[in-house]
Amino acid sequence: MDNWIIPEWPAPANVKALFTTRQGGVSSGVAGRYASFNLAMHVNDDQLDVARNRTQLRRYLPSEPKWLQQVHGTLPVWIDGTAEGVPQGDAALCGTRGLVCVVMVADCLPVFLCDTAGTKVGVIHAGWRGLAGGIIERSIAAMQVSPGNLMAWLGPAIGPDHFEVGRDVYETFVQQQISAAQAFVSKHHDYEKKWLADIFMLARQRLEINGVTRIYGGGFCTFSDSGRFFSFRRDGETGRMAALIWLQ
Repeated sequence: MDNWIIPEWPAPANVKALFTTRQGGVSSGVAGRYASFNLAMHVNDDQLDVARNRTQLRRYLPSEPKWLQQVHGTLPVWIDGTAEGVPQGDAALCGTRGLVCVVMVADCLPVFLCDTAGTKVGVIHAGWRGLAGGIIERSIAAMQVSPGNLMAWLGPAIGPDHFEVGRDVYETFVQQQISAAQAFVSKHHDYEKKWLADIFMLARQRLEINGVTRIYGGGFCTFSDSGRFFSFRRDGETGRMAALIWLQ
C-alpha cells in the first residue's frame, strides 16, 4: 500500500479513497506489460495473477469492490442495490457504509466525488468519450446532492503534454462548450492537424459548469511516469489501475 496514492482533499473523515499504482503485485506478461499490480481481468494477463493481486487489494478494503463492466459510456451505477454479477457502467455511486466503489483506468481520468456531509461517494471513469457524452453531468445529477455540497478529486490520467487527439475530438468539445478550446493546443503534422488535450481542464470545466467548485488533484500523468502507472497510449497492451472510494 506504500506504493499507492491517497487523495489529498478535505473530504469528511469517514470518506476513504485510494488509487493503486502498477507496483507491488505479481503480474508480469510479455515484456512486463502487466508488471506488476494489474487488476483487470479483461486484458490478456494471467487470470490467477490478477486474482492474487485483487486478493492483496482486498486486505485494505472493508468489502470486495463492486467491479464494473466499463464501456466508455455515460451510465452511473448505484452499487447499493445492484444484483450479483458485473453491472455495466462507467461510474460507481454509493451511500452505504462499507461498500466499495471502483473504476479501472490506464490513461482515462478517474474523478472521485463525495458530499460534504460524508453520506455519499462515487468515482467516475472519464475518458474523452465519456466526458463529451456527459458522464460527469449524469453522475452529479444521480448523486441527488446539491452540487455546491459536492467536492471532487481528479486522479492520475494522461497529461496535457501527451494526450494527442484529432479534429473530431477537438470539434466535439468546442461545439458543446466554446470555453473548451482553452483545453487544446494545436499541433501540426505534415499530414494533418492534431491537438494536445488537457483532460484535467476539460473535467474541471464540466464540474464547475454543473456547480461543483471544490476541485482538487489533477497533477499525476500516467503516460510520462512508466514506473508508477500503466498507460494504454504509451504501451498499447497493458494493465489497469483501480480508483476506489467508500464510506467507513
